[in-house]
Amino acid sequence: MHPILKWSLFGVTILLLAACVGLSILAGSPKDAIGMVRYALPHMHRGTLQVGSDAPDATLISLDGATRFHIRERTNGKPLVLVFGSFT
Repeated sequence: MHPILKWSLFGVTILLLAACVGLSILAGSPKDAIGMVRYALPHMHRGTLQVGSDAPDATLISLDGATRFHIRERTNGKPLVLVFGSFT
């Protein structure tokens, strides 16, 4: 193997390793870094919803764990905002 090619591959490997370690430190762990990169990719954010679009109807379970209902049954045509996420 040519020495320049060998040193180039060595340099690229070191840079990739440094990037992985740095991202893992910033994210908290390697698992979190993988998740952060996965959701940061542009193709993951494509969707068809626009401002004013009707949300798809879904069946939800009430807090008692036994009653099921559809979102549209409870909104009566009024606007509804659903926020999904972790706030811990």
